[in-house]
Amino acid sequence: MSNLPGLKRWLPALALVVLSCTWGYTWVLVKQALEYASPFSLAAQRAVGGALALVLAVRLSGRSMALVAPGATVLLGLIQVAGFTILQTSALVEGGPGKTSVLIFTMPIWTLLMSWPLLGERVQGRQWLAAISTLGGLLLIIEPWNMQTSLASKLLGLSAALCWAVGTILTKRLRQAHRVDLLVLTMWQMIFGSVPLLLMMELAPGRPTVWTPDYLLMLTFLSVASVAMCWWLWGWILSRVPAWEASLSVLGTPVVAILSSRLTLGEAFKPSEVAGIVLIGGGLALLSLFGWLASRRSGAGG
Repeated sequence: MSNLPGLKRWLPALALVVLSCTWGYTWVLVKQALEYASPFSLAAQRAVGGALALVLAVRLSGRSMALVAPGATVLLGLIQVAGFTILQTSALVEGGPGKTSVLIFTMPIWTLLMSWPLLGERVQGRQWLAAISTLGGLLLIIEPWNMQTSLASKLLGLSAALCWAVGTILTKRLRQAHRVDLLVLTMWQMIFGSVPLLLMMELAPGRPTVWTPDYLLMLTFLSVASVAMCWWLWGWILSRVPAWEASLSVLGTPVVAILSSRLTLGEAFKPSEVAGIVLIGGGLALLSLFGWLASRRSGAGG
């Protein structure tokens, strides 16, 4: 039982590995799914599928579906689900499935800037080494100096990142102010966020969805694993580590996305990508090391 505190400290790290691997592979699967559906149709179908999966999980677990803090939950759904997804999808449509979409992973920068004044969470001492390493690796992967896309597309990608960061802060503040079941909260924010996405699917021009067995399998994974499970995991992680640390740790997602894409499509790695992956991996390793050292100190002090 003496190792229990250390084990609990590693659970968020394990959850982040699952999250990064799932969201990272999602980028490859979305590219394949877009052969069967328009971008906004796919976005709406994923959100609705995720909401249905969460409703089923809540019902099967016997939880109450009572809505706590309705105003804050609606706002969270509109910003973190609808706003983020609409802006991300618009960036994809405007600039194509290139580096523009990866701009959403500037989210840790915005979270880092907001966490101190809004949550009282700040990067301290040697933690800056991990922050600088991971953010430096992100810049090498994105290559903002070498992006051949329109200004509008870049702004859409950055706005999506800002929505994700604001949603992260809102999630932390909501759970600090109210006792709310995380699975139920995730379900309601997905329900509220799905409504604008359904409207966008109807309003945005696009080809009809081709419903094939392959597409249904892809949509099931994207809905249940990538949306329902991962957004619940993200909330769980945020309840256990500082927002800035969780946001930096999720930078493993573009690394997995690049590795999956290159290995699936047989493309060669660029030197800047390799350097970026090494820096992000080093930064994440430092975060884990510092967390392990902190758990050792707290264990020794107890």
